[in-house]
Amino acid sequence: MKILITGNMGYVGSELVKMLRKELAQAYLVGFDSGFFAHCLTTGGRVPEINLDCQHFGDIRSIPDSLLKGMDAVIHLAAISNDPIGNKFEQITKDINFTASINLARRAVELGVERFVFASSCSMYGYAGDDARKENDAINPLTAYARSKVATEQALESLCASSSAYMTSLRFSTACGMSDRLRLDLVLNDFVASAISTGSITVLSDGTPWRPLIDVKDMARAMLWALTRESEKIGRYVAVNVGSSVQNYQVRDLANAVASALPGTTVSVNTAAPPDKRSYRVDFSLYEKLAPDHQPQVMLEQSIKELVSGMKALGFNDKNFRSSGLMRLNTLEAHISEHRLNHELQWL
Repeated sequence: MKILITGNMGYVGSELVKMLRKELAQAYLVGFDSGFFAHCLTTGGRVPEINLDCQHFGDIRSIPDSLLKGMDAVIHLAAISNDPIGNKFEQITKDINFTASINLARRAVELGVERFVFASSCSMYGYAGDDARKENDAINPLTAYARSKVATEQALESLCASSSAYMTSLRFSTACGMSDRLRLDLVLNDFVASAISTGSITVLSDGTPWRPLIDVKDMARAMLWALTRESEKIGRYVAVNVGSSVQNYQVRDLANAVASALPGTTVSVNTAAPPDKRSYRVDFSLYEKLAPDHQPQVMLEQSIKELVSGMKALGFNDKNFRSSGLMRLNTLEAHISEHRLNHELQWL
């Protein structure tokens, strides 16, 4: 199998390529990435790209057809990756996360790619109350990032209906866990970094918003399933919530779990904060049914343990980490201020 992975040099892709190499040893793996975060390594070992057969650099808005020809599958990770970046670069988020994604999928289909795996998000449920959301429930995207995922899913389903390809939209829970390119602009990772560097965790909300979590290793496991899933029973297109029912947490529970793993850590919650509208519980029963052999294996305690050990191994002790390059928006802004990227996020 020949597999193209877009956005392979990010937080998720760095772990994905290691799992694909391990589980699909004979596969031919090709990476395509802008290189925005290539230097943001948090490993003392080998760079993850050693697991690839070939690495290409470029803009997903203009990926050449030559890279798609002969591919059996595409795993599409390349995207504006979170709400802060999406809010600052709203039009570019639409251009990259939606327009470029659909152009990529359409050209992949035209060039004979059989499977297209799209990294979507449970954030599309937005403010969803207390009921766990299923795939056919109403969606309520509140940010440019979430809206881009909704639009892309809808277009992929339509494209799939008029093609012979198999497409899978994986609606991932909130990512967490250690990676060779760690991000700290994720709720659990932020709490661990704060506990290690300051001995305290400050919850800016009132602590009640719900977040489903999934470790980055289990995200990779889900993409492996999408590459190899049976299509006869499921259909050529499926959108599925990816995570575990036992991993629906309120933010305050995450803070307390980190504090328990790092004794002496204090937790303060802003009980007077206005409600955080990004609150949703998610039902994962469809994923449990469709992918029984690829269910999440890394639970909260293990994710915290691996984050703590991984960050301590790096000698992490940065009290000002929210101003560092481990926050993805900071990295992009540094590229722009130092005249490496323009405001359209294109290399100069």
